[in-house]
Amino acid sequence: MASSTKHKKIVVLTGAGISAESGLATFRGSDGLWEGHRVEDVATPEAFARNPQLVLEFYNQRRAAARASQPNAGHLALVALEQSYEVIIVTQNVDDLHERAGSSHVIHLHGQLFESRSTRYQELVYRMNGDRLELGDLCEKGHQLRPNIVWFGEEVPLMERAIEEAATADIFMVVGTSLQVYPAAGLVNYAPTGCPIYVVDPHQPPLASRRNLHFVTEPASTGVHKVAAELLAEA
Repeated sequence: MASSTKHKKIVVLTGAGISAESGLATFRGSDGLWEGHRVEDVATPEAFARNPQLVLEFYNQRRAAARASQPNAGHLALVALEQSYEVIIVTQNVDDLHERAGSSHVIHLHGQLFESRSTRYQELVYRMNGDRLELGDLCEKGHQLRPNIVWFGEEVPLMERAIEEAATADIFMVVGTSLQVYPAAGLVNYAPTGCPIYVVDPHQPPLASRRNLHFVTEPASTGVHKVAAELLAEA
């Protein structure tokens, strides 16, 4: 007979570090450039207004790279946790590696690479079949389509939902993020007092003021596996 025991909830905030191990470029390199471009030239509404062709081509290339990559051991370890926990992934990444790994509940704070939306009607969102979005590709009401990405300077529409999940977490994990990009970086502050917080990253993000912190200073591929094994043993 199936158990009626309510599973504990793990909320996981993931960032570029987990995708980097699948070969995807992190959002900003040490030279301040993203794949050779200034972020201001490819990831702002002003950039799209100024040079839509460049922005569309930039994301066309990101889609091709994402499709050629595969989920890594870090993604798969998060899926394994679903055996014994309710796992909500809140990701800053726009790729679909969490979904392809098999995670059931993924909130994309910064949008999704394989979706387009109307430049005029924000609610008109379309799943993309291919990798390319071109000038002249229009929504059903005749307006140019853009990547369904939250650019710098834009609202983060799913932030409230992410906060609600964080506020009801039994366990909170931070994986592969420096906690420098807001508002996502502030999500950990909504975790309940006393909630265990596991931080998996080769570099320790600034979280000294929190209690019940567990740092695993390793890449996601090995660090998440270690945390998952520990949590599954406790479940």
